[in-house]
Amino acid sequence: MADALLYFIFMIPVYGVLIWSYLCPEESMLFGERWMYKEEPEFSEDAIRYTRFAASVGIFGITMILVLFVIENRLIKFFIILGFTIYVVIGGYKLLKKYLDL
Repeated sequence: MADALLYFIFMIPVYGVLIWSYLCPEESMLFGERWMYKEEPEFSEDAIRYTRFAASVGIFGITMILVLFVIENRLIKFFIILGFTIYVVIGGYKLLKKYLDL
């Protein structure tokens, strides 16, 4: 239990960055690279959607790992992992749907 608490404390900055990435995807894509552009670059909707999806997967993945530290029931762990996997597969399919339906 102490490991999970320490893990959560160290993950607070990562949570903050992922939430910021989800809420402001254009700003997060420019972080540390703004000096390379004279004008404000325009990102495609696909890039913004991918950034938001990656941030949400990171948030849910970190939360899932933290919950798996605390829960000891194997059946609940199985359903949590299965739900996360389904979320990633369906979200990835929705992202790539435009490119898969050629």
